[in-house]
Amino acid sequence: MERETVFSRRLNRHWDELKWLYCELYEGGIGSFEELCRIMETRSKERDPKLKRMDKKREEDPEWYRKNDMMGMMMYTDAFAGTLNGVRDKLGYIRECGVRLLHLMPLLDSPEVNNDGGYAVSDFTRVKESLGTMEDLRALADECHRMRISVCLDFVMNHTSEEHEWAVRARAGEKEYQDRYFFFDDWSVPAEYEKTCPQVFPTTAPGNFTWLEDAKKYVMTTFYPYQWDLNYRNPVVFNQMADNLLNLANHGVDVLRIDAVPYIWKELGTSCRNLPQVHTIVRMLRMICEIVCPGVLL
Repeated sequence: MERETVFSRRLNRHWDELKWLYCELYEGGIGSFEELCRIMETRSKERDPKLKRMDKKREEDPEWYRKNDMMGMMMYTDAFAGTLNGVRDKLGYIRECGVRLLHLMPLLDSPEVNNDGGYAVSDFTRVKESLGTMEDLRALADECHRMRISVCLDFVMNHTSEEHEWAVRARAGEKEYQDRYFFFDDWSVPAEYEKTCPQVFPTTAPGNFTWLEDAKKYVMTTFYPYQWDLNYRNPVVFNQMADNLLNLANHGVDVLRIDAVPYIWKELGTSCRNLPQVHTIVRMLRMICEIVCPGVLL
């Protein structure tokens, strides 16, 4: 009962602003907003009591991450210790080094080839098999917390791998999933985007679109041809990605670095960088965290 009371109090504190921002971005999206609230409530119920106690402590000490002992260390799991369990075995050494923030480079499921160092995610709910499991991630985070070490992960919001289930179903012609990306039948609309949208990698991956011969369509690929840009005009995309973020938080991740955040909203006639809607989305994510997992930092 207490958990429901805490969730309700936090939700009520942010309700008006979150609903206003959401329905302004997604006109007529009250049904999708209600679905988002159900997602938040479910993730709140699932959140471990130990994490909830940490949330409460950090709410009372909002400057927790600004202490002068918060030294960070960034590593690829496989390069440092092979697996997540290997990292856990070396936490004593990491703590001896004075590290209080462990930033693990992308470790979610990604293709063996065309993975961009893990930034082409094919499943946001699974750890790359060679590194371990989601339970291994939870166990590592739990041990880190016991040793007063915070855990940071990248959260790749702008795109998925072309091997993500959504992309596979979109390529197969399912309209619902094509609508989660930017699909075009011919070059006319992409040509308009290209007039104002800069290229990220003009030498190694020129242009912002890729032709899919099997699907006979163009898809927006700001970074690499195997990384398909998500369409945040679709509230389903926002809701599902918010759920993925909360799932990582519930596995004990303390800090989520939102990757490539300036790119997540696309608008014809603009640079598709740092648009006002990006700020709206990040504001909503911040409130969602404050409702479900206020101990988590973006």
